[in-house]
Amino acid sequence: MSDLFSSFNSLGLGDLSGVDLYKEKETTVKRPEPAEVKEVIPLGEKDLLFDKTYTCPVCDEPFKNKTVRTGKNRLLRIERDLRQVYTPVDQVKYDVIACPHCGYAALGRYFDSPTRMQIEGVRKNICINYRPQKWGEECYSYEDAYLRYQLALGNAIAKSSKSSEIAYICLKMAWTLRGKREALDQTAPDYEQARKEHEAAEKECLQKALDGFVLARQKESYPMCGMDEPTTDYLLAALAFEVGDLPTASKMVSTVLTSRSASSHIKDKTRDLKEEIVELVKKQAGKN
Repeated sequence: MSDLFSSFNSLGLGDLSGVDLYKEKETTVKRPEPAEVKEVIPLGEKDLLFDKTYTCPVCDEPFKNKTVRTGKNRLLRIERDLRQVYTPVDQVKYDVIACPHCGYAALGRYFDSPTRMQIEGVRKNICINYRPQKWGEECYSYEDAYLRYQLALGNAIAKSSKSSEIAYICLKMAWTLRGKREALDQTAPDYEQARKEHEAAEKECLQKALDGFVLARQKESYPMCGMDEPTTDYLLAALAFEVGDLPTASKMVSTVLTSRSASSHIKDKTRDLKEEIVELVKKQAGKN
């Protein structure tokens, strides 16, 4: 079974952060005693989480879901495929909202909006088979997060969701695997094997995301997953580059660079990507 769906059976899906300087008279100023310097303890992951209450649109039961206090979570960088890397909390681990009662799960932007037919699809294909899971009590591990994404993917299939929603889930699954790979212990004896396995699984998710966004671009309107058309086209180029599809990457780069509606920021990122594509093509040509 593909790693993308590796935990479906365990989920029960089966089929599917002074002094006045200008005073004329000199005065003696008593300097305050230096304050005691207290040790600053860095915030950890659990310090930036809180339990937010939701009501499940499928079973109407209230439940709590761990959420990141974004104000103190610092953005480090935005990667080629638009993954946002934060510290100390990898926010992608907390993007899925999952009901522990019936198994309904979705990305935050889609959680509250299933249609009546989609709810029936979830009840029929998810709820009757769902096996309750126990997630981390203080914070979610990457294993917890990936399992929650698989649950969201199963729900998206049961809902007959749009291609863009499924593609977005696959993209975030790839980011979760990347975060897990970056957190691996490099001194562990099985590090190299684990790294390769995570890279392969990540690439599979990126390919599925690319496939889904290509379909969505043909059938759906914008904004798509919160992205306008040029941003979506840039993401397609980046995903194609990540999986080695250079013809598609080059085509989408040209589309963005000739777009009149693309922002200067997206065009700058696209030019950087174009340089990477050119360098890779040269490198590959030199090997032949």
